Amino acid sequence: MHIDAYLKRIGLARPLPPTLATLSAVHRAHLRAIPYENLDVQFGRPVTIGRSAIFEKIVGRRRGGWCYEMNGLLGWALSELGFKVTRATGAVMRETSGDAALRNHLVLKVEMDEGLYLADVGFGDGPIEPIRIVEGPFVSGGLPFSVAKLDDEWWRLRNHPHGGAPSFDFNLAPVDEALLAAKCDEQQYSPQSHFVQNLFCFRFRDDGVVGLRGRVVRTVTACGYEDRILNSADELVRFFDEELDLRDPELASLWPKTCARHEVVMAQKEQD
Repeated sequence: MHIDAYLKRIGLARPLPPTLATLSAVHRAHLRAIPYENLDVQFGRPVTIGRSAIFEKIVGRRRGGWCYEMNGLLGWALSELGFKVTRATGAVMRETSGDAALRNHLVLKVEMDEGLYLADVGFGDGPIEPIRIVEGPFVSGGLPFSVAKLDDEWWRLRNHPHGGAPSFDFNLAPVDEALLAAKCDEQQYSPQSHFVQNLFCFRFRDDGVVGLRGRVVRTVTACGYEDRILNSADELVRFFDEELDLRDPELASLWPKTCARHEVVMAQKEQD
């Protein structure tokens, strides 16, 4: 694991002093270079929170990853660059799922002279920049977000209106690493896990973010969003190649499962 290899992966080079400008530059570059994706979970390949395995996958093999991997790698890199970073607890959709959501997301607290910042490159289609942890609305990448303080321990980030998950809560105390690893296992093996049930991926671009949920491709910009449906395994492979810069010889084999899940989701929407 070498910081210069990571920086090359995201298109940056030293010197990068531990300043707010550097934090923002690394955060943006990471999201534009590395896609969020759950391919390994879909294939049944084990995923870990161990930093060395994550580095080898994302930097060495030029893959993407999900929150444990994306923020795990970023947290390590920021520490290498001299930032004070704390791995902290995130909980996507805790507002509806309650404490069952604890540690289904990993976030990073970064302590700066300017204040506390949340760095998160693992939410998929969230803010492209690190955000100062203060209450109120803010704009990132031309999209509206907000942060609310819930109590003495918890905060809530509200996603932009065209995003995937509407919100996640976060607690700035150091995460329990054993419980985090257990939640990582649950999310990659449980039949009830959204990551087991469906294919997800996101990639930030200069004008916004493109995401895939099953067969649905959504492109979001400051002007709104546009959806389109993938209609074949070839289109799926081409989307990963052209939009995400990702290739896997087994990718086309996910098409039947992805179609089946799409039908289930569409039926549920019709019932609602």
